[in-house]
Amino acid sequence: MPKMKTHKGAKARFKISAGGKIMQQQGVRGNKYNRPKRSRRKYGKDILLSETNLGHLEKALPYGLK
Repeated sequence: MPKMKTHKGAKARFKISAGGKIMQQQGVRGNKYNRPKRSRRKYGKDILLSETNLGHLEKALPYGLK
């Protein structure tokens, strides 16, 4: 049986922490300089992925993030 393909967009957007939790970046990415200060502080920070989206990500990343 052939190998499953990794979704490259998901590979770039998610990280697995040392404890095995899946982290995602905040949505404040484009044009960060013309945003409120509170939104700019969130830029670059990672948050924990919700349980709702976990099933979709298991299909997109069948072998984890390698």
